[in-house]
This record gives sequence, structure tokens and C-alpha cells, in this order.
Amino acid sequence: MSRQRGKKPHADIDFTLRRVFGKSSFRPYQREIITAALEGHDVFVQAATSFGKSLCFQLPAMIDHGITIVISPLLALMNNQVAAMRAASIPVATINSNTLLVERDDIYKDLCCGHPMTRLVYVTPELVLTESFRRVLGTIYKQGELARVAIDEAHCISEWGHDFRPAYCHLSHFRSAYPSVPIICLTATATPSIRGDIIKTIGLDPSTTKTFVASITRRNLVYEVLYTSDESDNRFSWLLAWLQTIYNRRANDPSRSQEISNEASVNVQRPDAISGIIYVSFRSDCDALSSRLREKGIGAAAYHAGLSPHERIECQRKWIENAPGHDIIVATTAFGMGIDKQDVRFVVHWTLPKSFEGYYQEAGRAGRDGKLARCLLFYSREDRDRVGYRIGKDSRNGGGNGDEGSRNREIQLKSRADSFQALVKYCERTDRCRHLGIGEFFGEQNVMPCDRACDHCIEGEGLKKRKNEGLASEEWVSTQRERSDFYGEGYD
Repeated sequence: MSRQRGKKPHADIDFTLRRVFGKSSFRPYQREIITAALEGHDVFVQAATSFGKSLCFQLPAMIDHGITIVISPLLALMNNQVAAMRAASIPVATINSNTLLVERDDIYKDLCCGHPMTRLVYVTPELVLTESFRRVLGTIYKQGELARVAIDEAHCISEWGHDFRPAYCHLSHFRSAYPSVPIICLTATATPSIRGDIIKTIGLDPSTTKTFVASITRRNLVYEVLYTSDESDNRFSWLLAWLQTIYNRRANDPSRSQEISNEASVNVQRPDAISGIIYVSFRSDCDALSSRLREKGIGAAAYHAGLSPHERIECQRKWIENAPGHDIIVATTAFGMGIDKQDVRFVVHWTLPKSFEGYYQEAGRAGRDGKLARCLLFYSREDRDRVGYRIGKDSRNGGGNGDEGSRNREIQLKSRADSFQALVKYCERTDRCRHLGIGEFFGEQNVMPCDRACDHCIEGEGLKKRKNEGLASEEWVSTQRERSDFYGEGYD
């Protein structure tokens, strides 16, 4: 049978960290999480983007005997992590809707052979529901080769979560069918109530599960709300002027050439290169906004589900490599999840997200290298009303006949509405640090105000004036540009 929980940790995780993953030291909490996993505990990890959550199950997989099954919600997320591990010569496989039948058969043969070479297998939650995959799991378990189950983006489990996926609810199958196999759940976005719901739904014991909740505060991110009366040309004018200023400043800074040449991930021929993401609500907005930026000489590309798989892969690859024409990705919400691109200097929300969790997760894709990065959110009350109407319409259409499915849908819709209202409150408030507002939503205690890392702590009372002028008048661009100079060069 599969290994029993309670196993002692391997003595030399530091050696594996250096030899396999090429890292010299652990980040805070990583060693404790990995040790708990190797001891055979169930583990819950909540930590911000850039924490390095994937290492918490990848490293144990290289030490433990057997196979680690990784549940992941997005193909792009799986493919990115799988590619990185293959580059490090880690035996890994992925099975998803794009996997060819002959390739899938080869993977299943290896998994069921009794002495598999594969150490990690990435699958979608929907695949776990299939009879064929469960038969393979049963064989692996009987042969004592099922070492661990890792559930990435675990907030998808909770009906109260912003990205609820019904298939995630059935992952309790692992605990009921394979009770001796430890489970590790990982997420960046979970309130205390969602955290409890995840643990309950998956079948973990709260009294024995090792829970690690790292701070959600990232002081290198500068959070700003740009108030507008919803005149898209005004937004575009400000955005274009800001981007052109960054391009010009970098192109004219001789120190940038040497700085860029020292960064292996960046094209050394492009000292003026910048890297950013602009999030929009609809596919049509991706195409329209990226096209307008390109017409003005800005290297922008669209990314959305309407593109072919090949087009999406190529777009993502070129952006990661900082290829010309792909400095900025204009994308719908799924883009960027789990992609390990360190040098993203800004994330712009062109329109208001549908949830606080979604906003925090998307903004968190900036500044993974720990350097200063800006998180800009355009906010208008017209946009607020449009998004609120769509959420309300979903709620009105979500009512049903009282069965379990309808009740679950109602729970999810109420959660989404509450989360959206919290985001609106965050945008409307001008009297406190943005980092405090984020900490409050996620239930983090004792968050200290930032040191000039948000618009409130930089502008003070000026923020309230800017809000009133921006929301009340179409002539908001001049006020935004005036305060742009206040931030100085360091916030490019």
C-alpha cells in the first residue's frame, strides 16, 4: 500500500534545493512547509504570488519514494511549470485535453509499471473524475507508489471562492479512497472562511493539518487607484503618455544597458524594454486596446481564449522572453497564473475586476523579483455599476428549484457579490493605506501602513481631492498627470 503518514523528513533537503532547483536558500516558511510534507502531514499553504509555493511540493517529490499527483486548473499553468521542471531534468508528465492518445498511453504504462520513472504528474480536476484515471490511481496506490497529492489554486475548491470549479469539490475522493496519502493544498487567495471551507470540503482534519499562512503584504508593490468618469479616451491618453515616458526614460538612461545585460532573462539588445500586463474584461477589449497601443509605437499583444492554442503559446513565450512587440500583454483574467516571470514592472486593470481575490491575485503578478512595481486600477462608478449589474443578473438567474446544485450556485453568487462590494469599498476609500485594506479583506492582523507604497501614503489628503475631481468630471486627465510627476522616476 501507499506510504504511511508520519515518515521522518529527509536529512538533506538543502542539497536537493541546490542540486535540482539551483537555489541557494529557502524563503521564509518554505523549509517548515517542506519538512511537514516530508513527515507525512496534511498541509495547507496560503501565501502571496512570488512566495514559491510550487517548490513546496516539487522538492518533496524529488526526495520521497513514489509519485506526486498535482491538480492544476489551467493548461497554461501546467505547461509553464512542466517546462521549467523538464529544463531542470526533473521527470515530470502532464495529462490534459491536449495530450495525444499515444502519449497518454505511454504515461499510464510508466505510472503502472511498479517502478515508474515519473515523479510528478500534472492533471486537471476534471481528469481526476474519469474512470480511466481513477483505475490508474488505484494501481499506483496498491503498488505503494502514490506519495502525495498536491492541490494547486485550492481556492477553486470552495463555493465561496472567486474561481470555484465544480470538479474541485470531488477531490475529496483522494482522502476517502487513499486515506494514508498526505494532501497539500496551496493558494494565494483565501479568506479565513474560505480556508475553513477548503479544509472541510477536501476531507482534511483541521486539528492535525499543518496550516501555514504567510503575510499577504508585498511592500514592493505600489497600489494606486486612478479615478475616472469612464471616458475611455481619457484613460487611453493617460496610459499612453505614461508608457511613452517610461520608454523614453529607459532609452535615454545609459545605466540601463549595463543593468539589462546582467539580467539573463532579458534581451540584451533592448535596454528600453519594459514588461507589463493590462487586464481587461472582454476579448474584444484585448484586441482593440492592444491595436491602439501598437499604432502608437507601444509593443503590445493580445492574449485571450479566442486565439488558437499555438497563438497563445507563442504570445506567452515571446512575452516571457521580452521579444520586440511583446513588452505588454493585454489579456483577460486567466493570463499570468503561475507563470514565473520575475521582471513584470506593472499590472494595469483597465476595467474593474469582479472580485477582490481576483484583483489581488492579478496585481500580484507584478514584481516577483522583489523590485518596485506598480499596480494601477482604473475606477469609475459607471464601470462599477456595469460589473455590479452583471453580478446581480447572475444572482437573479441563479435561483433554482431548491436542490443542492441551486443552493451551491446561490452560495457562490453571494460570495462573488460580497467580494465585489469589498473591492468597491477598497477603491472608494481614500483615508487609509491600500495595504491595510488588502490585509483586512484577507483577515491578516497587525498589518502596518506602508512606506510610500500606495497612493494614500504618498498623496495623503490629495487623494481625496483627486477622487472627487476624477469621478465628477471628464477633465480628469490633467489631475492624473499632475500627480504622476509626484511619484518620480522610481515608480516606472
